[in-house]
Amino acid sequence: MLQPSQNCLDLIKRSEGLRLNTYVDVAGVPTIGYGHRVIHPELSSPSIDQLTADAFLQSDSMYACARVRSLVTVPLTQGQLDALTDFVFNLGGGRLAGSTLLKLLNAGDYAAAGQELLKWDMAAGVHQPGLTARRKAELAMWETA
Repeated sequence: MLQPSQNCLDLIKRSEGLRLNTYVDVAGVPTIGYGHRVIHPELSSPSIDQLTADAFLQSDSMYACARVRSLVTVPLTQGQLDALTDFVFNLGGGRLAGSTLLKLLNAGDYAAAGQELLKWDMAAGVHQPGLTARRKAELAMWETA
């Protein structure tokens, strides 16, 4: 069974950035490490070390991957799994579950499904350059074997 590759983890790291102190993300959620959402009382301190950030990343990426596998009914390449794992890591499984991307993918239209990734680059109704770059990176992964 495929797992998120190092390419996937590297994209998450680049896109999320590393913060060793708790911060509030754009959605108002306490976050730390590489975009790890803090669940009270998960942390006893407002800061973590690199090892803990890496452990959270591993756990969170495996959770995102499991969510992808639970929703997708067609075979995936490593690149497609990585792209969708990053997508779910960033946006959550609910967004994938209700998406045209998933409908097209599960219907076997891989090319059209991959192009759907590019449509998810907005926050608060505004195109975000960081999200555009992330979605393009996901599409590049999607298109690799």
